[in-house]
Amino acid sequence: METPNLLHSLLPMFPPYITYSWLAMLILISVAAVVRTRLSLVPSGVQNLMEVFCDFFLSTSKASIGSHYGEKFYPLLGTIFLYILVCNIFGLIPGFESPTSNINMTASMALPVFLIYQYYGIKIHGISYIKHFVGPIRSVAAIPFMIFMFILEVIGHLVRPVTLSVRLFGNMMAKHLLLIILGILAPWILPVAILGLGTLISFIQAYVFMLLTALYLAGAVEEAH
Repeated sequence: METPNLLHSLLPMFPPYITYSWLAMLILISVAAVVRTRLSLVPSGVQNLMEVFCDFFLSTSKASIGSHYGEKFYPLLGTIFLYILVCNIFGLIPGFESPTSNINMTASMALPVFLIYQYYGIKIHGISYIKHFVGPIRSVAAIPFMIFMFILEVIGHLVRPVTLSVRLFGNMMAKHLLLIILGILAPWILPVAILGLGTLISFIQAYVFMLLTALYLAGAVEEAH
């Protein structure tokens, strides 16, 4: 049998994915506040861990987007990674539920990513941002090709938030169902191995979502060729 949902029993008026997403935000804000009040030139404990994460986010952002815009966007990428990671790990705790196993939750993160990179693409390039949609060949003779490329690019961009949300939702839902099934079949043996695999999947899916966000931002801010 599935473990009772603790937060839902305390706050039954809210869907579990909302309450656990709030809990994830509360945990991250609390950790950030604690680290900020205890900053030291010689890092230790939680500060040391967070500095490792920050270096990782900054290097990933610079490698994907470039040095100039990498420093601008790495706080966003780091927030996305940590938030999704905490939400994913909730699904490994008995009595908790992973909010990322709900399509509403993953869509609520994918849609802002779509709007953010489109906004910066327009902000940085202005009307020239349309060059990203019409392909490399631009001449009067290539107008039919440009129209065709524009339609393909628009469809591709509209599909991105769908694939972002469905990919994360599908992996987290599959992990959740697998833990339930194996917990029924072999409650003391297989779930231990699956919990280790679930932890790895939690990190990988948070990284994939962050990396795809970085690549979408990189494509929006770079010059069209």
